Amino acid sequence: MQGLTQCEFSYKGDNYKKKVREMSNAWNRTRRMKILAVGSSMTPEYSQWRDQRVNDNIPMSNPETARSLEEHLQVLPSEIEIIKQDFQKRSLELGKKIEQLEEEKMQLGLDVDVQKLEVDKLRKGNNKAEEDLDSLKTDYKKLRRSMRTAGLGKTLEQWRQEIQEEKKKVDQWEKKFQDTRAREVALEKSLLVCQNEKAGLKV
Repeated sequence: MQGLTQCEFSYKGDNYKKKVREMSNAWNRTRRMKILAVGSSMTPEYSQWRDQRVNDNIPMSNPETARSLEEHLQVLPSEIEIIKQDFQKRSLELGKKIEQLEEEKMQLGLDVDVQKLEVDKLRKGNNKAEEDLDSLKTDYKKLRRSMRTAGLGKTLEQWRQEIQEEKKKVDQWEKKFQDTRAREVALEKSLLVCQNEKAGLKV
C-alpha cells in the first residue's frame, strides 16, 4: 500500500512532469522476481520458471543458449537450393573426369602413332635383314661350289677359315633377324592393346 500511495500525486504543479518521468523509468527497469514462500504444490520446474521471469513477464535470456542476430536472420536453404548445389558439384566433378579422359585419350593416341612408326621402321629393317641374309646364303653356296670345283690357289686350311668366317656372318645375321622379328611381334601386340584401349575410350 505504501508503494501505491507514493505513486499517487496530483497532475498539477511544477514537479508533476518530473514525478511522471521517475515513475516511468521505475516501471521500465528490469527486476528479478523472488519467491517469498514455496508451497507444497509448487514443482522444481515451476520454481525455475518463476526465477527466470521478470516484472514485465519477459523471460531472461540465457547467455549459453543465446544466438547471435546473424544466426536468427540466417535463411535456411530450400530443398531446391540443396538440389541445385548438389547438381553443380556433380557437374564440376564430371567435367574434371571428362577432361582427364580426354587427356588420357590424347596421350594414348600419341603412343599409338609412335608405336606405328616404330613398327613400320622395324618392318623395313626386317625386310632389309632378310635381303642381306638371303644374299649371304647365296654367297655361301657359291663359295662352297667354288671350293669344290677349283682351289683358286688357296690351301684347304684357308678355305676352311673363310668358310668359318662366312658361317659366323650368317649366324650373326640370323640372330639379328630373329631379334628383330621378336621386337616386331612384341610391338604389334602392344599396338593392338593400345588400339583396343582407344576403342574403349570412344565407347
